[in-house]
Amino acid sequence: MRTRIISAFPGTGKSYYHDKHKESTLDSDSSNFSWTVKSGVKKRNPDFPENYIKHIKESIGKYKFIFVSSHKEVREALLDNCLFFYLLYPSRDKKEVYLKKYEDRGNPESFIKLLDENWDAWIKECEFTEYGCKNIQMIYPYLEKELRHIIASENGDSK
Repeated sequence: MRTRIISAFPGTGKSYYHDKHKESTLDSDSSNFSWTVKSGVKKRNPDFPENYIKHIKESIGKYKFIFVSSHKEVREALLDNCLFFYLLYPSRDKKEVYLKKYEDRGNPESFIKLLDENWDAWIKECEFTEYGCKNIQMIYPYLEKELRHIIASENGDSK
């Protein structure tokens, strides 16, 4: 099975798509790899992002799509490991739409504040990631149509 690694911005529909297509997708949340809890104290995992990349590599060939974090350190680790990926992100002008989406889906206020304060910088980072990946500013509000477009473009279909 051909696997496509999809690094997509928060709120683009990775988990939603995965819930509808569990047999062919892996929704790999980086927080499961980037944090450890010892004696009730949450700390950064010193093995991150290497442990995350190992998990991704072990999953290649088992799924049609592997959804991964769009964090800069994850993208850099993918590149360092010669793992081609598609980077999907919204346009900068969609900030309010996404902040509302985060609120509606019940994200913590600290998460929403973090995205609000870093939106422009993080989107700009995505816009200027030009090598080792296919950089896609999302046209559609959710991942599903973008995935169809990716497959169609790989097959030479212009639809």
